[in-house]
Order: sequence, then C-alpha cells, then structure tokens
Amino acid sequence: MDLSQPVETRVNRLDRAALWGGILFSTVFVALIWWAGPRLEVIELLPDQGASWYYWKLPEPTAVSRATAWGFYFAHQLSFWGLIYYAQKHLKRYSPGLHRVNVVALAMNAFFIALHFVQTHLWYDGLAQDVSVWSSQVSVIIMLVWILLMENSRRGLFFGKKAPISKEITRFAREYHGYYFAWATVYTFWFHPMVSTPGHLFGFIYMFFLFLQGSLFFTRVHVNKWWTLTLEMVVLLHGTFVAVQQGNNLWPMFFFGFGAMFIVTQMHGLGLSRNVRAAFIIGYAALAIYVYSGRGLQNIHQVTWIPFIEYLAVGVMALLFGGGLWLVNRLRNETSTEPPGLT
Repeated sequence: MDLSQPVETRVNRLDRAALWGGILFSTVFVALIWWAGPRLEVIELLPDQGASWYYWKLPEPTAVSRATAWGFYFAHQLSFWGLIYYAQKHLKRYSPGLHRVNVVALAMNAFFIALHFVQTHLWYDGLAQDVSVWSSQVSVIIMLVWILLMENSRRGLFFGKKAPISKEITRFAREYHGYYFAWATVYTFWFHPMVSTPGHLFGFIYMFFLFLQGSLFFTRVHVNKWWTLTLEMVVLLHGTFVAVQQGNNLWPMFFFGFGAMFIVTQMHGLGLSRNVRAAFIIGYAALAIYVYSGRGLQNIHQVTWIPFIEYLAVGVMALLFGGGLWLVNRLRNETSTEPPGLT
C-alpha cells in the first residue's frame, strides 16, 4: 500500500476533522486516566527527597517493569521516526486532506497511548526509574527553543524583528525538527507513569496534543498559526498550574515569564493589528504590576528569567547548528577534492 497517497483531497478538510477528532480523543483519554487513577493509590512509594527526586516510581523495580517501559518506549520511538522518514521521502507538498501515512501515524500514537495506560496499571514504572528527572523537562525546553529559532523567519524574535540567523540554519531546523520533537514527546510520555495527579493529567493532554501535531505532518493544519500557537501557550498554563499545585509561590514567574514570550515573540506571527498588539502589551504590563505590587515590586524581575533563558538558548542553538553545518560542509569539500598530483 502506498502511504503517500491522499485519503481525501476534495472539499472536506480532513486534516481539520482529524485535528478536532484528536483533541476529542485526547480529552476523553485523559478523563479515563483520571477515572482509573484510584487503582494506583495502593502502590506504596518512597518519601519525596527534593527537587531532583521523581516521586512516582516503584521503590523496587522489577525486570518486567523496566523491560516494558523501555521496550515499549523504543518501539514507539522507532515507529514515529520511521513514519517521519517515510513522509519526508515520499510527500512533496502540504495537503488540505490527509495522506495515508497521517492515518497510520494517528493510529500508531493512539495505540501506544493505550499501551502505556495498560503498562502503567500492570507494572506502573516509566523511564523515570533509570534517568534524571531533569532530562524530561530539559527535552521539552529545547523543543520550545527550537520552535523560536525555526519560526524566526516568519514572525521574528523580538517584536516582529528577525534575529540574524542564516537561511541555512533555519532550513536545517525546519527539515529535522520532526525527529527531535518526536524524541522529546515520546521520551517525556514514557518517562511518567499514567497516574492521575492534576499535574500529570495536564501534562498528558499536552503530550497527546503534541502527538496529534506530529502525526499531521504535511497537512495544512500542521502549520496553522493558531493551532501551533495553542501548543506553545499550553506550556504557560501547565507551568503555572504545576507551580500553584506545588505551593512554592513561584507561579507568577511561570505565568508572566511565558506570557512575556507571547508579548515579545509569539503574537507577532498572527497578523494582529497594531492596536490589538498594543492592548496586549498594556494589559500584560498592568496585570504584572498589579500581581507583583502585592508580592513586592522588587521581585518583578522574575518575569524576565524565562525569556532570558530561552532567547539565550536560541543563540546557543543557532551557533551549534551553524557550527555543525560548517563542519559538515568542510568535511564534504575535503573528501570531494582530489589529492594533489592527480588529474
């Protein structure tokens, strides 16, 4: 079967139907995780040991719990990468319909979502048993930075102004982003068991949305600016929500930090009028001053922490990509050059 052929390219936008169907599936499945959550409360976990400790893992992992977590992760990862590779080799244009490979990708991700649910309730553990808790968080942060770099040519980086990043670097970021995004999402997904804490539920629906986006490659909805903005903004909601749940009093840093990313960068790719953008800026500033006036205006510098880290990371990523491309081109030129003395 040729997976590159479109399922439907006539009047109906099947990519939009798949998007809304995927959002519905994600919502229903998160409700299932919440409903089944009490079954896992009988598992006794070790006491929390601080910020570098991941609480939701078995005190004594078994060979089966490790084998299923890692085995299913690798199967999911390789399947996703394989479909992305196939799509890049066989699909040449974006379509308002669905290609057959999109249907396969949607079904594949739905299968592994269901498999992880079963695996959690039978063996509980995820990848967190064997890797650092920071690895999952950093993988998603790098993905967000990658998006900023990749979208620089469309919406700019600072109030609509483009950062001086070469077209070659941007081309590389766009061509290979799918492989990294697939790794970051699949790794983070299998890092956590499907427990039903509010933070996990919020995180899982975000992962499901990212799987949905990753499955709709080479469709028009994959590059829809409102949908992609939604995926970026979910981080604001998730980060703020988790900070509130943890009670560490840092929720404004996440809310206004990621909010600043919207004000400085993200809203400038939406085609909004100057007046609308000005209203967002004024509203953001007024709300930040109001919140921090009750917490000490001397702490308002917290709103700059997340933007500073992300914009700095964009520069570092651009340098790494640029250096890697330069090195590859140089090696190619050296290997293609004939040795001296030969004709």
